[in-house]
Amino acid sequence: MRVLITGANRGIGASLATRYTSRGDETLATARSFDGLIDLDVTDPNSIEKLGRRMKDDALDLLICNAGVYLDKGEPLEGGFPPEMWAQSFAVNVTGVFLTVQALLPSLERSEAPKIAIISSQMASSERAPGGSYIYRASKSAALNLGRNLAADLKPRGIAVGIYHPGWVRTDMGGGSADLSVGEAADGLVERFDALSLDTTGCFETWDGRPHPY
Repeated sequence: MRVLITGANRGIGASLATRYTSRGDETLATARSFDGLIDLDVTDPNSIEKLGRRMKDDALDLLICNAGVYLDKGEPLEGGFPPEMWAQSFAVNVTGVFLTVQALLPSLERSEAPKIAIISSQMASSERAPGGSYIYRASKSAALNLGRNLAADLKPRGIAVGIYHPGWVRTDMGGGSADLSVGEAADGLVERFDALSLDTTGCFETWDGRPHPY
């Protein structure tokens, strides 16, 4: 199986890359300007198009859209959340996901059972809205909506799409007091991606397989 992972230089992305490589899958680990990985800046359309051209004659079995940022942690309602922070966050968490999927569709369609996994968050849920982190919540909610709509459009083309909450993970983003290790989250996500099919396309699930409220 050939797998491509965005944001694979650290955290969950790096752990996923390690797991796929260790089980013998061809793993294309990408990141922005990081030695040893394929160069991909999901905020740069030219970088994404270059990767698409590089992959156009190759089949891609699984695209994992993992690259993400959480820039507004702790921002105050009064005077916080500047416009440029909104733009930067959506460029990575939403637009970058869409453009990457768009560029790699020809490669996905060369696979016999192609899949797209989008890493969102429980903070995308409209049913669970405790306030704060408006930019991150809005961007991850948009990524969830994007994944659901892609699932509808791509099902007739044989491409399954799943959206996932990776858990509260001990990473730079999640912090040291989070519930899960990176390895635990990655192990669960690999199982979720393996189970994804056209029968379950459009799912929003947790790392351990529970349906997540929208």
